[in-house]
Amino acid sequence: MINSELKSLLGSIVENLPSDWTRLTTHRLDIYNESLAKVEFIAELEQLKEISKETLESLPTAYDYIRLGHPLSSVLEWAIAKTNHLTPESVVAFSSQTMPLLALFRRNLFLKKKTRLISVDPLPECLNQSVLKEVYNYQFEVLDSSDPKVKAPFEGSTVVVKNFNSSSTVEGDFTLNLYDRFGSIIEVNDPEYIKEIQHVRRRESIAMTPQDSLKAIYLLLGSEAEEEKICDPTALNQTIKEITLSATDAALGSCGLSVQYATMMGLIHHAKVNHPEKNISFIVPPNCYGGTNDQARRVAACLESVEIIDLPVDSGKNMVDELDRILKDCAQEDSVPYIIAEIPTNPRVEIPDLIKLQEVLKSSRKTKNSQEAVAPVFILDQTFCPNVKFFGPNGYLNESKVISYVSGSKFPSGGLCTAGYAVANELAKEYMPFVSDHLSLCDNQATDQQIQILTREMPSMNERIAAAYRNTRAFVDHIEKALPNAKINFVSQELADATFTPSVFSLDLPTKGDSAKEKEDYKRELNHRLIRMMIKGIPSESKHCVSYGQLKGCYWTVPATSTQGTTKESDKDYIVRVSVAADFNLQKHCEIFDQFVATL
Repeated sequence: MINSELKSLLGSIVENLPSDWTRLTTHRLDIYNESLAKVEFIAELEQLKEISKETLESLPTAYDYIRLGHPLSSVLEWAIAKTNHLTPESVVAFSSQTMPLLALFRRNLFLKKKTRLISVDPLPECLNQSVLKEVYNYQFEVLDSSDPKVKAPFEGSTVVVKNFNSSSTVEGDFTLNLYDRFGSIIEVNDPEYIKEIQHVRRRESIAMTPQDSLKAIYLLLGSEAEEEKICDPTALNQTIKEITLSATDAALGSCGLSVQYATMMGLIHHAKVNHPEKNISFIVPPNCYGGTNDQARRVAACLESVEIIDLPVDSGKNMVDELDRILKDCAQEDSVPYIIAEIPTNPRVEIPDLIKLQEVLKSSRKTKNSQEAVAPVFILDQTFCPNVKFFGPNGYLNESKVISYVSGSKFPSGGLCTAGYAVANELAKEYMPFVSDHLSLCDNQATDQQIQILTREMPSMNERIAAAYRNTRAFVDHIEKALPNAKINFVSQELADATFTPSVFSLDLPTKGDSAKEKEDYKRELNHRLIRMMIKGIPSESKHCVSYGQLKGCYWTVPATSTQGTTKESDKDYIVRVSVAADFNLQKHCEIFDQFVATL
């Protein structure tokens, strides 16, 4: 039971809630210390002498991106920790009811440790135990709380699963509290597991959303939040079909990585059913988005039959030629090849020769025994160009097996939610039931509010993309004139005419020095000087942020320290990445850039 002092404090926070705490998907990096994520936020929250909108807004950023966590999930976790005499770090809120369990199963797989679930209340209906054991390689047993075996000694981890308002006194190493339609909160009594559980939330799921975290806080306060209507995704599916020309309904996930995870596990499941004796090869660029890179390798680490093959796409390497070489090797080994790649690439905004790419993907190959090799499936991350037609009669890749997915936190929602979606073309539609099944098993579907936001925002997406591209092209043109010796990575006019109109570019600033280290150090200092000047000069628009596709302004970051966070150091690009919105003060940004050039 929550005490009166904590209840009063929570009430004051709710009454003075900053609007950005429920509205934004990304938060300020200028007051964010990644190594102290959540910790610094909670420490300063506890020290506040007065609760007001202004004091709450001044708190350090809890997490830079709400998929990982955010102010309201942190407040909720802190309040539950205070009530149950735990540390705030040991309470983790998920939008999913099953992913905390998968996080435990994964950790114990590597520890070779047994796991048992004690169900005080019914387990989530979507928790398919046989699939978890056969496809994910997770081993566990389930006992009802009334089973006499519960009291028997057990060498392993015990997880008590119950509804959040249960009065049960059954104890375990972990307690998973289920919140109907909000997700779940796991209490961790073994500190060794905290980082692992948080990392699963970071890579394969999301935190309980800000809106649902607020509802859970209302429940702690003893009041009911306003009931949210269940959203019908029919209209959203129709919009996505019209934009993508897909042959399937969309698999709607809580974020882009949730969709990618369901896609990976769904394809692994498909391969186990249809090619049970074959190994599986995931072919992934080593310097692609850090979440993609990390997740792919995390999946492979759990399964002996799955390997990761690096696909070089930068530093003079050609994606098409390298992929052709790798697919020939996979054919010789008779493995099942799945490719994950971004188009355009991030952060260098490069696009392969799509005609040649399609030829490579649809080419027939033979195994070393002269048998027909398994055809590859191309898993396309088109977050940077969600308007481009890869499917349909004139689609760039419609003659090969392609599943396309998009992070909806970018242009689809304009930065208002994290939901993502995946669709397939005609040749790949057999895989989508598997993707949907694993999205359901992980309870990583989009929330009703996310569906509502996407339904409202996606019809205008293509118009916003076109306007943002025009702003970006004009800004790039100005930079080229003002600083001609800078290297700019942006699409050519020819590609733009072919409908590739991203509104993000990367800027490799000119440098100087007598050694490679001096040149690199100088360039990195210039990066931060430029970003500081932009944000200080246009604080209402320029933000230090990793996002893209927002409704207004301009976002600046150094990808190597954010989106490439888990990439090997040798593959990181310490260059400036800039993303521009449809609503953008071009003249002012050009003026500040000229002031930066004057400092060189």
